[in-house]
Amino acid sequence: MIFKEFGTTGKKVSAIGFGGMRFPKDKKGYNYDYCAEMIHEANRLGINYFDTAPFYNDDKSEEIFGNAFKNMPDTFYVSTKSAARKGSELRKSLEKSLIRLNVEKINFFHVWCVMDMDDYKQRMATDGPYEELLKAKSEGLVEHICISTHCTGDEIAEIASKQKFDGILLGYNITNYKYRQAGIKAAFKNNIAVVTMNPLGGGLIPDNPNYFSYIKNETDTDVLQAAIRFNASHKEITVVLTGMDSIEHVRENCNNLDFSEDYVKNTITRIDSYTKESHDSLCTGCRYCEYCPEEIPVSKFMLAYNKMILGDAAALKDNIKYHWRIPPELVDKCIECGLCEQKCTQHIPIIDRLKSISAFYK
Repeated sequence: MIFKEFGTTGKKVSAIGFGGMRFPKDKKGYNYDYCAEMIHEANRLGINYFDTAPFYNDDKSEEIFGNAFKNMPDTFYVSTKSAARKGSELRKSLEKSLIRLNVEKINFFHVWCVMDMDDYKQRMATDGPYEELLKAKSEGLVEHICISTHCTGDEIAEIASKQKFDGILLGYNITNYKYRQAGIKAAFKNNIAVVTMNPLGGGLIPDNPNYFSYIKNETDTDVLQAAIRFNASHKEITVVLTGMDSIEHVRENCNNLDFSEDYVKNTITRIDSYTKESHDSLCTGCRYCEYCPEEIPVSKFMLAYNKMILGDAAALKDNIKYHWRIPPELVDKCIECGLCEQKCTQHIPIIDRLKSISAFYK
C-alpha cells in the first residue's frame, strides 16, 4: 500500500480509500458480519481511510462501519459528512454519526455536497455548518474539517485559496479531469489534501471496457485498474475512494497501485489523442452548463445521456430515476434559449439531447 500525507494534518493515509456506499445486499438485507470481514480485510491490506455518509446503503452504511470498528486489525481513520444548511442541523447529524459509527470522534468531517459558490457561502455563514464544526472541533468531536463539493475546477480553486479546510473531496476521473485540474492544483498549492470520489465515472468506465480501452497501457490488466491508477498516480491526489462490494473486490483494489512516475503524463497524452476523435461526445460533468432559467438540472440529464451514447438506453432511465432521482418530464421545460450550450466547453448539442430524452420517454 502507498501512503500519502493528508495535507498538513500530520496523518499518513492510504492512497486507496474504502468508499462505503457499495456494500452487498441480499433479500434479507445487509449481512453486517460479512461487511465487517470486508472492512477488516481492507484494513489488514493497508487501507486506513474509510469513508461513509448518512443515507449510503439505505442509510445503513454508518451502522455497518460502526459494527466493524468495534474490532479493527490496525489503525484507521473515519470520514463522514453532513449536508445540513444550519448549524443546529449539523450538530444533530454529527451526534447521530458518532453513535452509529461507534467512535468518540470523527477524523475527517465534511461539509457535504456543496454545489456552487452560493451554496458554499450559505454553509460558511454565521451560525452555519462551518461554525458549528469549529465548535465541535474545539470539543474534540471532530478532528479535521473538510468539504465535499461538485463545484467547477475554478470554484474549487477559489475555495482552496481561502484555506478553511484540511481536505477537499471531489469527483475526478479520466472523463472529467480537464475540468477539475484547476481545483486539485490549487488545493495542492495550499497544502490541502484531495480525496477523489467517482474514479470509475459512476460505473461508466468498467461497464464499457471496449469503449474505454484506450486508457490502458501495457501494465494495466483492465480499464478498472487503469482508471484507479490514473487518479492515484497524481501527486495532487491524496486518496482515491472506491466502492467495494466483496472481499475479492477489496483485494483487487489493493493491487492497483503499481505504476511508474510517468503514469499520469502518459495516460493524459493517450486520452488527449483519443479525445480529438470521439471522447468529447460524452458529458464530463463539469457543470458549466448549469443555472438554466427554467431550473432544468442540465448536467444531470447530460450525464444520464451518456448511457444512450454508449448503447444502453434502458440504463438512461435507471440513471435518471435511481441515481439522480429527478422527474424526466423536466426536460420538457426547455425553452431553447441556448444558454447551456453557450457555456458548454465541449460544444455538446444539449438542446437536441434534451429533446431525445423527452422523445425516448414518450
